[in-house]
Amino acid sequence: MLFTDRDDAGRRLGTELARYAVDRPVVLGLPRGGVPVAFHVAHALGAPLDVIVVRKLGVPYQPELAFGAIGEGGVRVISEDIVRRGRLGPRDIASVEEAERAELARRAARYRAGRPQEDLRGRTVIVVDDGIATGATAAAACQVVRAQGAARVVMAAPVAPPDALGRVGAVADEVVCLSAPPGFSSVGQWYRDFSQTPDEEVVSLLAQSPRRPDPPERAEVEVAVEAAGLRLPGDLTLPEGAGAVIVFAHGSGSSRRSPRNRAVAAALNRAGLGTLLFDLLTPAEEADRSNVFDIDTLAARLAAATAWLGTRTQAPQAYFGASTGAAAALAAAASPDSPVHAVVSRGGRPDLAGSRLAGVRAPTLLIVGSEDHQVLALNREAQARLRCENRLELVQGATHLFEEPGALHRVSALAERWFTTHRPPDTTGREAGPPG
Repeated sequence: MLFTDRDDAGRRLGTELARYAVDRPVVLGLPRGGVPVAFHVAHALGAPLDVIVVRKLGVPYQPELAFGAIGEGGVRVISEDIVRRGRLGPRDIASVEEAERAELARRAARYRAGRPQEDLRGRTVIVVDDGIATGATAAAACQVVRAQGAARVVMAAPVAPPDALGRVGAVADEVVCLSAPPGFSSVGQWYRDFSQTPDEEVVSLLAQSPRRPDPPERAEVEVAVEAAGLRLPGDLTLPEGAGAVIVFAHGSGSSRRSPRNRAVAAALNRAGLGTLLFDLLTPAEEADRSNVFDIDTLAARLAAATAWLGTRTQAPQAYFGASTGAAAALAAAASPDSPVHAVVSRGGRPDLAGSRLAGVRAPTLLIVGSEDHQVLALNREAQARLRCENRLELVQGATHLFEEPGALHRVSALAERWFTTHRPPDTTGREAGPPG
């Protein structure tokens, strides 16, 4: 595959990476040549663009052999094995690092021209270069991005030799490459125009790329949800102008403190959606394991919480259920007077909703880890009984708790997309579209 120039390569790579748009990624270009390519990728994905400035730390007497890498924010990645084999002492390491850190700071300041660095924490990050030769720089960039808090790291390039892809694949969650020719000798041979990218072009491209707007302010308050004569503790978050409020239904003995559901809720809040997390069971009830599977009781309390929430906000409501809470969410949504406009299940047990599945009208998304085989089979059975619009999404490599790197972030992205593209009718009866 031969590319006309970096613009051509970037457009083609952007098309290949379009599936990542749902993850709301950050795109980072490796300066200098990777930035023109990354510019088109960011445009195709509607993503913010930044540079990833990395400096390899070379062994003093063999500079091409890297014993580590450094990035902005004091991030450093060191290969203890190479340090040991190279017999490098603390002074050797400090001397190399000091020189490279000064150069790193100079280049970052030059390229950004006063723009702040993108926050990568908890995000899907796509690192882009115009090509990969040995893979050393690409691998170092992926390691630095991971150390800066990225939840998922994707390395993307138009062209690379097969062996380099394997090297980078060892440190990235995924590698996307348009061409991996066996007769590879240099990146430039695969471009008709491979002229040098000046610093001024890097600065200009970054300036042309809009930053993602700051997320809405979160306003979390503790509430007492009134349901079935009980006052159940909860946490209500309503960002200004929230387009909807997502009511969480926990399961399997979990509570509103579930770190996984709170992580998803935080992502939805950043997208401008409100959330209500509350305890479906009292502490005394939680002590009896059978209550976790009492779907009728859980669904009744969820419906009561929905009615209670309706007295406090006019925003449309939807459900996010996990484990047995997913069955409760679907059972509640099957009620003829249910106001919810969408349901998302994460690693759920929708099968426990039984015959009520056929009564669900709200569009339903079932998210299951590809390695959660038993629950996946139960979800497929339940999906066959749904009569509403529905979809089953697999998070590749994930098990039941979605503890694998990037898995929960993928869940959040899928849920956000489902809730924002499945909107209730507006006051004129026309379907409201996704936000612009």
